[in-house]
Amino acid sequence: MHPVAIQIGPLVIRWYGVMYGIGILIGGWLLGKEFHRKGIPLSDDERWNFLTLVFLSGIFCARFYYVLFNWDFYSTHPAEIPAIWHGGLAIHGGLIGGILGGWWYVRRHRLSFLALADAGAPSLILAQGLGRIGNFMNGEIHGYPTTMPWGIVFPPNSPAGQQFGQVPLHPAMLYEMIINFMIFAFLWSIRKRPAQSGFIFCLYLILYSVDRSIVSSFRAEDLMVGPFRAPHVVSVIIIIISGSYLIRKRLWSDKAVS
Repeated sequence: MHPVAIQIGPLVIRWYGVMYGIGILIGGWLLGKEFHRKGIPLSDDERWNFLTLVFLSGIFCARFYYVLFNWDFYSTHPAEIPAIWHGGLAIHGGLIGGILGGWWYVRRHRLSFLALADAGAPSLILAQGLGRIGNFMNGEIHGYPTTMPWGIVFPPNSPAGQQFGQVPLHPAMLYEMIINFMIFAFLWSIRKRPAQSGFIFCLYLILYSVDRSIVSSFRAEDLMVGPFRAPHVVSVIIIIISGSYLIRKRLWSDKAVS
């Protein structure tokens, strides 16, 4: 377990970047299949432009979100603000950024946002699951001490090892990875069923919010909003908004509701 995958002189390739790179490549391939199946009129170059924009806007907002919630530290260490290789990307910030980037792109190209969101949701949750493998190699997104037989002792120089020492911890990042892969399998299996645009995307938002809320109960380093865990607060808001829209529009039906 080591954050560095390959090092050749000053060139350092980290597992975190490798896994997100794999996620982008696989996600882009799956996205192309869905664009073709759904008849979304984007060329291969336009598809990769769309994916790049969503990824970069997601990374920017994920970092901004994390820095905002840890401003006491970053206000006195401003040089650390752009240092994403030291960790510190918040998935909910990334979702907001990715949605905003995707919204801007589809508005510019006069496409259906919900149709593209449905096409991209399975790829997104798959990439999130792959990204958690990078977190595992970094020894971050870790849980509390546990006596369970699957508890993991992380290296002493990892964030988990520095916080708790050499004691078994809940591998919270692997819990989330497994659930993410399960959500991907479910969304991919139902993507062809007749439904309105937005159905798959709303299901993704709801299921991932439930996933994140469960895993947050085991995580030792969640962002906080007063006495509450930020992921719990944000997840509840997302579930209410997405669930209300899904039910009000009856998105599971192939007949639109005004």
